Amino acid sequence: MISVLMRSHNDIKYIRQTVEMLLSQEVDDSVEIVSCDDHSTDGTAEYLASIPELRRIPPPEGKYVPGKTLNYMISQANGDIIVFNNSDAIPQSREYLKNLISPLKGKDTDCVFGNQIARKDAYFVVRKDYERAFGDGSISAGWGNFFSLVSSGFRKKDLLEKPFYEQIQYSEDADWVRRYSAKIVYAANAVVEHSHNYTLQEVKKRFFNEGVADRQMGKPPMSFFHCIRSVIAETLRDWIYLAKHGAFKEIFYAPVYRYVQKVNYCRGTRQ
Repeated sequence: MISVLMRSHNDIKYIRQTVEMLLSQEVDDSVEIVSCDDHSTDGTAEYLASIPELRRIPPPEGKYVPGKTLNYMISQANGDIIVFNNSDAIPQSREYLKNLISPLKGKDTDCVFGNQIARKDAYFVVRKDYERAFGDGSISAGWGNFFSLVSSGFRKKDLLEKPFYEQIQYSEDADWVRRYSAKIVYAANAVVEHSHNYTLQEVKKRFFNEGVADRQMGKPPMSFFHCIRSVIAETLRDWIYLAKHGAFKEIFYAPVYRYVQKVNYCRGTRQ
């Protein structure tokens, strides 16, 4: 059995499409969809309650901590294969689950993650990042243990033996693959639509906290020189991409976005 574990919080904009596609999957194994909603107030919880095919479980008590919620959901799952699918990550085909879990049949695979394409309304700088991180996988293959839990698969026995770390608020997926030296496979043919047009304030918060998490994982602080060099290099890549796609309205936005992103990540690593 495949247990699809779906966390949600105020995702009413996308969750209907996600659930509909998950329920329409064509896969040989039996499938259960386990939903754990974190106190949504936008109608998400009510929508989930209206779908009888979902198995709903309450969130753990206390403040939301990713690793804590993930470990709890795993303990409640009935399947021997665990698939994580964010409630705002919309599968793009009915073969999505089949394609995603296929690499787990090999003994040399500890975990697999799927392909993510940006939404049609995504900023072009965001689209560029998704194309580099996912796509055919050729670029991110050189980034060390790159991994994304948004659309991913594991064996349940491995997750029970090697639980997610519960003392970290961000990057719990990167911590897991690093902590356990996981053998990762990228399933380019298992595609979900997923992206965020964060405000600059949200970018500041997210990347600061990712920097903090990387520091907790033992990465060295980023130097100011490396930070500025990274801002310049990424902005140049952005400008080339924007020019190629005729997205000139983001020409001035790109350096601001990269400055906020990289400088706050740098700050986080120096906490």
